[in-house]
Amino acid sequence: MAMIDIEYRHTEKELDDVTIRRTTTGKMSAYIQDLIYEMKSADISCSYKETVIAEGENTVLINGRTIPEIIDGLEIRYLDSDESCDHGKPSRITFGRPTLDWKKSFVEDVPDTIMKNAIAKVYADERQKQAGQ
Repeated sequence: MAMIDIEYRHTEKELDDVTIRRTTTGKMSAYIQDLIYEMKSADISCSYKETVIAEGENTVLINGRTIPEIIDGLEIRYLDSDESCDHGKPSRITFGRPTLDWKKSFVEDVPDTIMKNAIAKVYADERQKQAGQ
């Protein structure tokens, strides 16, 4: 079975941008733990590790690769309206930043769509490796 290992590496410094999606490392850690719970509920083998580093840039590693490394070359697409589960219902109006807008200097600002696509890509790669063995 494919295994997903997620590691969140961060310093103890406070984040200095209040406009990002997850304004503290604690909120980012809780977000990842929620994703881990969802995956485990779907019988996907996964683990989470939080590492506090002395200095450097905060990052998320999925099976040893950063999110930008994983999504490089991927085409992130939304569901077509025909494929969405709310077909026939009025669209919800939202305010704020576009879904895929991401301040890449803060891993804590990664959009949910991109994070889940990165996890799905790693999972698919791991399953493909196992099938080839």
